Amino acid sequence: MELTVLGATGGTGRQVVQQALEAGHSVTAVVRDPSRLPVTGAGLTVVTADVTDPESLLPALEGRDAAISALGPRGRKQARIAAAGTRAILSALDTCGVRRFAAVSAAPVGPLPEGEGVVARTVLIPLLWAVFRDVYTDLAAMEGEIRRSSADWTIVWPPRLTDKPVTGTYRRVGGGNVPHGRSISRADLAHALLAVLDEPTAGNRAWGLRTSRVGGRYATPAGRHRSVRDPGRPSVSCFRPVTGQLPRGRLSGGRVGVRGSRRP
Repeated sequence: MELTVLGATGGTGRQVVQQALEAGHSVTAVVRDPSRLPVTGAGLTVVTADVTDPESLLPALEGRDAAISALGPRGRKQARIAAAGTRAILSALDTCGVRRFAAVSAAPVGPLPEGEGVVARTVLIPLLWAVFRDVYTDLAAMEGEIRRSSADWTIVWPPRLTDKPVTGTYRRVGGGNVPHGRSISRADLAHALLAVLDEPTAGNRAWGLRTSRVGGRYATPAGRHRSVRDPGRPSVSCFRPVTGQLPRGRLSGGRVGVRGSRRP
């Protein structure tokens, strides 16, 4: 696959680039400062561009099969970058005829999951919105731009991000957040972003994610893929790496933080 990764120097973006290269994809990493991208390897092209300028993005998107955006502010002062950058990305995608697009949002921007605990509903989520309102408002605006576009899009709603290694085992809910979703590693988030690109049923839909207990109820045997449906709830899927098809390996990078801080 010819893949473009935007926001490639962030914690999640670096994971996407690394795992995509390991899976054999040709990757174009769009960055503002090439010195901040520690990933190297055959098949990697680094392009310096302004993500808010569609014309600047055209060389990085022309002839590509898909694009992944891990754009996000490094603090509340940069809270408008997600919507502005995504608007430019979508314009450039349309110009270049690239339809497949996946983007990272945040769990608090999505719907409150059925069965969520009282503390999360009444304390944690309202507190996150109070602290990171500008960031979440920006992400909500970004989602609006994506949903109104002509792209074949997928939005991912991760909870708090960690720097744990990739497992390929996580819960995924289509059209909603995962109940009791407290965290997921940036490596598994990157794994999920790459996985949805080849899934026909993942398009034009948002997906909630969270870490799954290894060896627990939702774990699957290594090298297998299984979907799980909970009665009365949105579709739930669980994944583990498949040799030669999905990325695998132990990766690290980025900073630990609440997804609301948008340090992807």
